[in-house]
Amino acid sequence: MEPHNWTDIIAENRDVAPGGLWRPRDCLARHRVAIVVPYRDRESHLKVFLRHMHKFLQKQELDYGIYIIDEALPTRFNRAMLMNIGYAEASKQANYSCYIFHDVDLLPEDDRNIYNCPEQPRHMSAAIDKFSYKLPYYGIFGGVSAFKKEHFNLINGFSNKFFGWGGEDDDLYERTRFHKLKLTRYSMKIARYKMIKHNNEPLNRPNPKRMTLLYSGKKRFKTDGLNSLKYQRLDLQKRPLYTWVHVNITE
Repeated sequence: MEPHNWTDIIAENRDVAPGGLWRPRDCLARHRVAIVVPYRDRESHLKVFLRHMHKFLQKQELDYGIYIIDEALPTRFNRAMLMNIGYAEASKQANYSCYIFHDVDLLPEDDRNIYNCPEQPRHMSAAIDKFSYKLPYYGIFGGVSAFKKEHFNLINGFSNKFFGWGGEDDDLYERTRFHKLKLTRYSMKIARYKMIKHNNEPLNRPNPKRMTLLYSGKKRFKTDGLNSLKYQRLDLQKRPLYTWVHVNITE
């Protein structure tokens, strides 16, 4: 899947306001949604993602904004903390009721996969082509997930402890269960995603402490998350197709 150049992608999306904001002109949107994307050094993926997602979301007549949370080098990638930062920063920009946490390499295939927040948290990306459109295991909560604002606050967001690859989505599932929330999914026919191919990243290698962190997670749910989030915002720009938030975090 070859990315287009920025000029062409912007020209295709002239109705999108600076910051990646859009709302339907002829009706009042039922849902106001923030799309939060953890990011570092994947410009080719970002082009494909934005070109696909703006068209996809507009078909659903959502009032939405796309937030790209870019982690500065050289710290190991912390997907979960970037999600928390995206939640915090998007909340400063608008009164969103729904937050969808979205990897940049996943593209929804079915328009029936509605990007809103139901009464319980939803795992959106249940069927990914990389896994032959099958669920690897029941408790998987990675890729794309949707939370109402009150539910994300209730579980204290993601853990901030998972530097490197793996574990943070399983911890999110356990937080959801601990707070008596139910994980929901669309049918496998609807929750289909294409994964954009990419190479492994040296600063996103498997986290050797992920299993230890998972086993001790319940002890930290109340103290590790939104209420312990610390970061430095280096820059915020409302670019033509997205809001770019550049942040520095420390291990």
